[in-house]
Amino acid sequence: MIASDVAELYSELEHLGVRIWIDGGWGVDALLKRQTRVHADLDIAVEERDLAALCAVLKRRGYDAGDGAKSNVWNFVLTDSIGRKIDVHAFVLDLQGNGILGPAELNQMYPAGALKGIGEIDKVPVRCVAPAFMVKFKTTYPPRDIDRADIKAICERFGIASPLE
Repeated sequence: MIASDVAELYSELEHLGVRIWIDGGWGVDALLKRQTRVHADLDIAVEERDLAALCAVLKRRGYDAGDGAKSNVWNFVLTDSIGRKIDVHAFVLDLQGNGILGPAELNQMYPAGALKGIGEIDKVPVRCVAPAFMVKFKTTYPPRDIDRADIKAICERFGIASPLE
């Protein structure tokens, strides 16, 4: 998945009224307004109410569930014929503004404010995970080298105290 693919998909969805938020590695690069590395996939968040429209667009673009890895109704991966992958995170907004992923008892969510980030990919403005939440999300598991680099870059760019120090 290259920057122009992400920007083109985002723009098409935006034109159709399907709102997505960029998460993961591309979310980091959106916040930094530059590509820092090659990405294996594109992580996106989408409101459950827009999921059918999103999936229709992706199906038209040749994406399907493939091997069904990491698959449930709120988090699944779609792949196209040339190997591009989109990791979809579907959420429902609760009354407090939290984006709830899956059954509430799993306590998986985008906390209120997490989806307030604004970034840029290939000169296209995009909604994304906010910087402080991106740092928080990347430290909920033992960080890999790429996660450490992402955290360092976000903290430096936005003046956030690094949790790794």
